[in-house]
Amino acid sequence: QVQLAESGGGLVQAGESLKLSCAASGRSFNTYAMGWFRQAPGKEREFVAAINWSGGSTVYADSVEGRFTISKDNARNTVYLTMNSPIPEDTALYICAHKYYGGGDNRRPHEYNFWGQGTRVTVSS
Repeated sequence: QVQLAESGGGLVQAGESLKLSCAASGRSFNTYAMGWFRQAPGKEREFVAAINWSGGSTVYADSVEGRFTISKDNARNTVYLTMNSPIPEDTALYICAHKYYGGGDNRRPHEYNFWGQGTRVTVSS
């Protein structure tokens, strides 16, 4: 089992930066990738960003490319999401996910094995 604990959410003005964190504990030593997803009220969960744990390659949703940055600290088993220039449409519950196995597509939620509870981000205009 892997436990994921997100933090860093809150209320921000459009254009202000915010940095989310997700700390993994438990049997996280076989991490292949970690990702961030989000779910806005009344909408389905959508992919935001993912990072491969060993090589560090990243992938982003088109809607956040160039504004958000995903990064990691292997020693701390922590993944981060830096939200630069957020807009009201970025308001959502941001959820961290852990993927054990390689291959596939890191943008697909069904390829992740464990999920956190999420941290809520509200962007005001």
